[in-house]
Parts: sequence; C-alpha cells; structure tokens
Amino acid sequence: MRKIWEDLYPEGVDYSMKIPSLSLYEILEQTAQCYPRRLAVIDGNQEMTYEELKKSVDFLAGSMHSSGFMKGERVALMLPNCLEYIIAFYAIQRLGGIVVQVNPLYKDSELEFILSDSDTTWFVGQSLQIGKLKRMGLDEKLAIIISDSPGENGLYHRIKEKIKQLPYLSIDAAEDVAVLQYTGGTTGRSKGVMLTHDNVFANVYQDLKFTSKVLNLQQSREIMLGLIPLYHVYGMGRMNGAIYFASTYIAVPEFHIETIIAILRKYRPTIFPAVPTMYIALLNDPRLKKEDVSSLKYCSSGSASLPVEVIQQFERKLGVHIYEGFGMTETSPTTHRNPGVGKRKPGSVGIPYPCTDAKIVDAETGTTEMPLGGAGELIVKGPQIMKGYWKRQEETKKALRNGWLYTGDLATMDEDGYFYIVGRKKDLIIASGFNIYPVEVEDVLYQHPSVAEVCVFGIPDSYRGETVKAVIVLKEEEEATEQDMHDWCRERLTPYKVPRSFEFLKQLPKTSVGKVLRRVLVEQERLKMDAKV
Repeated sequence: MRKIWEDLYPEGVDYSMKIPSLSLYEILEQTAQCYPRRLAVIDGNQEMTYEELKKSVDFLAGSMHSSGFMKGERVALMLPNCLEYIIAFYAIQRLGGIVVQVNPLYKDSELEFILSDSDTTWFVGQSLQIGKLKRMGLDEKLAIIISDSPGENGLYHRIKEKIKQLPYLSIDAAEDVAVLQYTGGTTGRSKGVMLTHDNVFANVYQDLKFTSKVLNLQQSREIMLGLIPLYHVYGMGRMNGAIYFASTYIAVPEFHIETIIAILRKYRPTIFPAVPTMYIALLNDPRLKKEDVSSLKYCSSGSASLPVEVIQQFERKLGVHIYEGFGMTETSPTTHRNPGVGKRKPGSVGIPYPCTDAKIVDAETGTTEMPLGGAGELIVKGPQIMKGYWKRQEETKKALRNGWLYTGDLATMDEDGYFYIVGRKKDLIIASGFNIYPVEVEDVLYQHPSVAEVCVFGIPDSYRGETVKAVIVLKEEEEATEQDMHDWCRERLTPYKVPRSFEFLKQLPKTSVGKVLRRVLVEQERLKMDAKV
C-alpha cells in the first residue's frame, strides 16, 4: 500500500529501496580503500587520513586480539569526542565486540550500574577515570586501555606495537549487536538498547539517500562539525555517516561558542548536526555572523523538539535552514526528517525515512489508528529499529509489538504525511479533564522576546487534578515578571492551558546532549510541595 508521504521524497529516492547489509568496520574499510589520502579526522592538532586511520584501527584490534579479546565481549568506551574514540570504536567493531557507550561525566554510581548491567569486561577511557574504577574495585577486574597514557596499557602504545595478527572478519550484520546504547534516563532507569550492525548502517544509508542529492552533498568533499557527543546515539550515527561518505570529521569535545565560531571560520564545515540548546545558544550570541555559517549545507536538529520560533529566528538572522527530525535511542536514531524539497513546515519532524513505516494509534490501547490530525502514540517500523533491550525481555515485549516500536511519544499526522510531536505520554498534562501538551505552551513562551529557554510540566492540584507550571530561563540582560508571562500566555492560549505558576532559573537541568530533564524539574517541584505539607 502506497504511503501518502512518498510523493514528498526527493527525486530518485524510492520508499522501498534496497539497503545493503554492512558491518560497521566495513564502512571504514571501504572508505579507506577508495579514498586512502582523504583527511578523515581533525582533532585539535592531530590529523589522520583514512589510510592512517584504518592502520591505527587494525593495529589496536590486533593488540586487543593478542591480549585475549573474544567476539561478543562488551567494551565500555568512556571518551569525549576525540580521535582515540574513533580508533577504539572501529577496532572493537573489527573484532566483533560490542561498544558500551559511556558518558565521561558519569559519577561512580552511574558508571557502576552500566558496567554491571552490561557485563563489561574491557574498558577504554582517560586516566582521570581510573580513580572511579578503583573506588568500585574494578580496576583489576577489567582489561583497561588508557587513551592518554604512554604506558603498556596506553592506546597509542598498542598501536605502535603494530601487531597485525587479526582473526577472520566474522560478523552477522543482521544479528550481531554492535552497540549497547543506554537510554538517557530522562523518564526513568536507563536501559541498554541493542543496536545491530544492520540497524546502525541502515540509518546511515537512509539519511544519506534522503538528503545528499537535495542538499548537493558530494562524497569525499564534505566536512562535518562533530559536536554531538559520540557516546550518544545521535553523535555516533552521524560519525558513521561521515566515515561512510568519506567526509572529514572534526572532533569537538565540548560546546564552547567561541570554539565553534573559530572552527566555522577556519575549516568551513558543510554539515552541522546539533541539538536545540546548541542552536538556541548560537542564535543568542552576537559574535556569530551570517558569513560564519555560509559554508553550511546541512544543519540537522534532533534529540528534542526545536521550537518553531527558534527555527524562524535562526533562519532570518543567519540564512541557514535547519532540518528537524525525530528519532530515539531505539531507532539508531532517526525515523523522520524534513525533506529538502517541496513544502517546508517548521515545527514538523517531517516524514518517515525510506523503508520506514509510521502511524498514530490511540494512546490507551495502541490498537486503533487515529484519524488525520488526531493525537495519539507514534509507532514506527523499519530496519533501524533496535533488536531489543539488553537482559530485559518484558520491557522489550512492551516496546516491540508485531514489529512495531511503540515510542511513547504523542504525535499527529497531517493530510500531507508530515508528523508533529506534541509530547511524551508521561508528560501529558490533564487539567480538569482537558489534555494539555507541554510543547504547545512552550512554543508560545518561546515567542516572548525575553525568553531564552523554557520547560512546561504538570504538577498535582487538589481541584484540577493537575495544573500547568512553566520554568523559564531569561536571555542575558532581559527582565520579566510572572505577571508579564501570565499576560503573554492569556493573549495567546485557551484559558485552561495558561500556566498557573512561573519560576525563573539561571539554567535548566539537562542531559549531556542538551535535552532538558523535565523529570528532574517535576521531582524538585514535588519535594517543594512535600516540604510545605
């Protein structure tokens, strides 16, 4: 049955296109063979061509194999964006290992949970992380490789050994897990998402086919600004895309606006994946000029909703289009993206990728498909959908039903096949029987000239069941009162959607990739309410 969004695909892109099966190591292998002298990675003063990168990967893989590494072992990769991360990532893939993604900022308890839950046996990280392992008594139980150490356990020491003994490349791309990506924990306890080689590569292939022709992306000619953390599924996916397309990847370990502006001016990147908070920060910084971003062909946004007002302001000020999309850890990560041709609908996450099906079903039972424009739970199906949750069969069964992934996100679809995320099922506010989606209140508040960031959520109310609260971060040197915000919302929202309380903070709690931790704000509010009782 033909999907209504197929007519919106760029010319030459087929909804039912065939996606090759490829292991992640083979991505690097093919590019190094075709473009050996192309610059692969820039990391500060370090640079490597694809030929040099593959040699380093193979030497590290050979050293690990000689040290007893076995296919299927889990390796905790706890590094910021850097050349060493990329070398270690592909070396692990070469041996059929499983990369366990770990945020370098994790505290002891967070790290201990992931290492224990994943049954990790190897660890790759910086020397500053060793203290955490010692406190947990794991420093002698794990095989450790230190990225910034010259000693025998140092990553570069292993590469210089040039041990070339490698086993036969034996990977079942459809079944073998390449990455164990733990969910962000924004709504509860983190779970290990099993992503196969085919899952990750399928998403790389879908993205490039969907965007490359329209945006005039040329193989071996592009430069990607690697700002999204590589230990996050979004950053990891974009890195694999850069390697597959023979692009130059600029590794940026931290988001500092002055650093980003300097890189934009010096290297003239053409591809810029980012998250909403990064675009908001760039938009509000007077140092960023239109000519600084004139080289950019493809700016994508993911991880969280990007307010319509931010998109419009960014494009008016800098003349660069931002292509919103939708995805999850469980989808490797992308399922939807705004097409670069035809209608532009700011605020929409676009249409499903090739080979990806999506529909809106009732949020209660998940069995009845909703009419056009009706809000319900978004469910998706496609080659990028995870294999399941690590050691969590019951939760896997709840999330994966008859091949469909139940996302937990509330969405609508219009008559053209464009999808709109209106909130999370758990975030839906029900006040006096009315459904209120936080995103629509947030969009109104983002239109206020003094607002830099905002998060809206429901809090218990003895009369209405729940009531709406907005937490706001003001732009620098801007002032506003609760009454100002209340009046602004009253003029633009139905009365029951208007927040009953406002709070001003210096910053919002966020994940490492800038996603606002709504759950933390809700918990803080409940603690305040309990203290008053």
